[in-house]
Amino acid sequence: MKFFLNKFKKLIKPAAPRDWENPNLLLAAKSLMSASTWLEKPNFSSSKWIQDKEFQVYSQFGDDGIIQWLIFFLNLRKKGRFIEFGVGDYFESISHFLLINNRWEGFVMDGDEQNINEVKASPLYWRYKFNAKKSFVTKDNVESLLNQSNFDKIELLHVDLDGNDYWILDALNLNRFNPDILILEYNAIFGFDRAITVPYNQNFYRMQAHFSGKYFGASLPALNYVATKKGYYFIGCNSAGNNAYFLSNKYISTVPKADLLSGYQSAGYREARNKQGQLIYSDSIEELNAIKGLPVVDVISSKKEHL
Repeated sequence: MKFFLNKFKKLIKPAAPRDWENPNLLLAAKSLMSASTWLEKPNFSSSKWIQDKEFQVYSQFGDDGIIQWLIFFLNLRKKGRFIEFGVGDYFESISHFLLINNRWEGFVMDGDEQNINEVKASPLYWRYKFNAKKSFVTKDNVESLLNQSNFDKIELLHVDLDGNDYWILDALNLNRFNPDILILEYNAIFGFDRAITVPYNQNFYRMQAHFSGKYFGASLPALNYVATKKGYYFIGCNSAGNNAYFLSNKYISTVPKADLLSGYQSAGYREARNKQGQLIYSDSIEELNAIKGLPVVDVISSKKEHL
């Protein structure tokens, strides 16, 4: 199956800069999604089955395909809704393809005013039903911000804040929206054996916290801990090793829970920087060594520790 899908994946190339609705990419994606080998039920006994469903249209990595397959397999409503935290200028957002392919309604946020201005200046903003808001999300304002979406139910929530992700999710009342799919960015270099997060700081900014940009967010076990408390279970990670997928407990008989240890995916990208802000293409061991000794919090014991 992987060989067959890889042949199709070659058709799905990253879109040309600022081409927000590339018809060739959309046509190629629709062709892939009609293939029986993509539609078929995967081998759930494989802890990384979710990666076989990947393809990339606008998402930074292969999340477009994972999301589309979950919508299909879970039989989610055709006119669904999504909320996404930390979208940048939206071009490589994981809901970009979802917006134009499925015409779901959305509410997106980012802390950078220029990013939000670019979203609103894009042709998507008048062609589709979604709202973009400039706001730096904290655990004190997250509920009031989400109330501005005017949604009473959503199908998908993506949290990608590059910082206080664990604390925001912990403060969020998910019963308010009952998302079916929960996508959480994790920091892969924090490993898979400790449930840890950076300490809460409402003014946390990733590049100020450490010049490498690798001191942020939470480990996969930490996010799994809070997701479980909220009524969600882990089904896998994308192959890039930055997004983890969780489903509402009501789907446990449809899509089985994945083992956290075997489902963990190490990071497959290199984004660390030096003190001059230049990419240095270091591996995960070098990235971890760069932030060694910095403080973290064990979310289970609430004790402060160090990397």
